[in-house]
Amino acid sequence: MPAMFQQKLTACAMAVEAALDDLLSRAVRPGELRRPERLLAAMRHAALGGGKRLRPFLVVETAALFGVPPNAALRAACAIEMVHCYSLVHDDLPAMDDDDLRRGRPTVHRAFDEATAILAGDCLLTYAFEIAADPATHPDPALRAELVRIVARASGLGGMAGGQALDLEAERRETPLDLDETVEMQAMKTGALIAVSVEAGALMGGADAAQTRALATFGQAIGTAFQIADDLLDHRGDATTLGKRAGKDAARNKATLVARLGVAAAERRRDDLVDDAIAALNSVGAGERTGVLEAAARFVAGRSS
Repeated sequence: MPAMFQQKLTACAMAVEAALDDLLSRAVRPGELRRPERLLAAMRHAALGGGKRLRPFLVVETAALFGVPPNAALRAACAIEMVHCYSLVHDDLPAMDDDDLRRGRPTVHRAFDEATAILAGDCLLTYAFEIAADPATHPDPALRAELVRIVARASGLGGMAGGQALDLEAERRETPLDLDETVEMQAMKTGALIAVSVEAGALMGGADAAQTRALATFGQAIGTAFQIADDLLDHRGDATTLGKRAGKDAARNKATLVARLGVAAAERRRDDLVDDAIAALNSVGAGERTGVLEAAARFVAGRSS
């Protein structure tokens, strides 16, 4: 399964790259007047040429549990990946995390300028919802509307953007976030978009209510495990391996479970979450088809970049 998982992850990443390349081409689409060259170049810099594409992989492979071909789930997967890429562009800005390196390359505001980076992020976010709402993504308008709703919820006030706000507030607090507050913040900032990737796949596949609940538990567990793994990498890693600045969490007094629990306890919690995720998968009733998602959960915990 590890070899099969890696093959599937690579194949999905290549398919997503090709689809994003087409969506972000210079060709003006119906209803558009023009695609400004510099802005489009910044969007392409943000979205193309890097990343594991874990979120779109989760969309595609969750949908596949219910017999949905990969190509049929690809546009929904790309919409969520665009939301993720927008968040990275804005997180890297000087007013946020102030990073100069992302995926081994200059961040968008460094490669271009701050104004262009802000607009590039804005465009990636809004384009994501255009894609989700497009009949080419799915023929059922009710399903498309639900896809827009769940992705918007995961991306906004009570999800990723709200989590980022709590993260920034935590840096300025006189007293650090406690354990429960840290878990909540990270579930919003990072976990919500990972969880909704699984939820979107279940939606595309027509999962029933019990299956959707089980997959939601899976997605939430791996979302939290992903963030703990990310915090551990920042604690131990180096910029060359990570493709971004390492050690910034401690330098900026970031609220992390590594800081709250210590390395050993954080590792145990990460591993327990993976076990919880796999237990939830086993209740979906899809048999051996869940093996790829189980491997994804283990990959989240054991990743090195």
